Amino acid sequence: MVQNAPTSPSSARDRLSSLTSHIMATSSVFTPANVAAAPEDPLFGLMKAYREDPSDKKVDLGIGAYRDNNAKPWILPVVKKADDAIHNDPNLNHEYLSIGGLADFTAAAQKLIVGADSAAIRENRICSLQTISGTGAVHLGGAFLSKFHPQKPTIYLSNPTWANHNQIFTNVGLKIATYPYFSQQTKGLDFDGMLQALRAAPAGSIILLHACAHNPTGVDPSQDQWRQIATVMRERSHFPFFDTAYQGFASGDLTRDAWAIHYFVEQGFELCVAQSFAKNFGLYGERTGAFHFVSAPGADAAAANRNIASQLAILQRSEISNPPAYGARIASRVLNDPSLFAEWEEDLRTMSGRIQEMRRGLRERLEARGTPGSWDHITSQIGMFSFTGLTEAQVKVLRDEWHVYMTKNGRISMAGLNTHNIDYFAEAVDSVVRATS
Repeated sequence: MVQNAPTSPSSARDRLSSLTSHIMATSSVFTPANVAAAPEDPLFGLMKAYREDPSDKKVDLGIGAYRDNNAKPWILPVVKKADDAIHNDPNLNHEYLSIGGLADFTAAAQKLIVGADSAAIRENRICSLQTISGTGAVHLGGAFLSKFHPQKPTIYLSNPTWANHNQIFTNVGLKIATYPYFSQQTKGLDFDGMLQALRAAPAGSIILLHACAHNPTGVDPSQDQWRQIATVMRERSHFPFFDTAYQGFASGDLTRDAWAIHYFVEQGFELCVAQSFAKNFGLYGERTGAFHFVSAPGADAAAANRNIASQLAILQRSEISNPPAYGARIASRVLNDPSLFAEWEEDLRTMSGRIQEMRRGLRERLEARGTPGSWDHITSQIGMFSFTGLTEAQVKVLRDEWHVYMTKNGRISMAGLNTHNIDYFAEAVDSVVRATS
């Protein structure tokens, strides 16, 4: 009688593994056919390419963060002071904030954005919640409007606008349309086109407005133009949704940069505001922001606003539960201390002043070289970003041959320029414009 050879342990394990895999095998729902690869975020892709470029002449003009004259991140001196005070506070703990956030912070943020003497505050018709920076504020506002606006109107965005606006509002289920904003001919505001589109939009539409330092163009309406925009929006019963990420950082004047919001509130509009403290405090990674809803004046305004606040809290609870404390504590100390507040205003003037200096310097250098075209828009625009008017093809040459990195639409971050690279950049632009004109 012939006996079978003993089975080795390894082959037994292989058969058991194969049998187990066969029994447990299931077909995936999330196949490549069902979940396509998302396109790379253009800005983060640009940053990656810059980091990997070995050239010692490379220039980063894509970054949306302030840099000092040595191209280094700048911690505001007043932020350092507040940070030290927080670390030395014997009562500091790491407990949860409330769903609405740090109350001292949201109250101060509210006064900063609508004005301490605003009727909206006196009449208890403004509610404010701390958010995950301006992005979280835009999202919270979009989610609220999508859920509770009885008409479910379309939201109109400027063309162009911050790219993330499109994704955020689409993700919360709002329909999107655009209104003309930037004129390719003048490199300024297409004011007539904007007003025409606002008049043509269905009554009661939501209109997303950049309060100052429009991203990405750096083009802002004048105060007279804001008044005309408000008149048209009143006639059409549109709902203003302000996004403000650069208060004080744009002009160096906190009140001037919030003028449009103050005016719309004074005119009795019901509106909301997404407010970021990333740029004007340099708290980029701390994700500090606030969302404000201002109810229209009326006998039921205070009661309506309390209900709105309660629903916003439920939305916030379902998404982040409680906002982070650290950045809000820093901002709150500065906003609520008159001495620190004055120092913060000086820091804001330092940042905005350096950017304005770079604008003047770039325009002077291009004009001195006789670079084809008009460059006065470099100084008429405001804030961190400038739409240079460079074409996508010119931007590609700047990147490939000069190691200058900017978004393909020709937008540059003025904070990326400094006294060490501005001459090189002006030379590069002059060369590319001459070669392609």
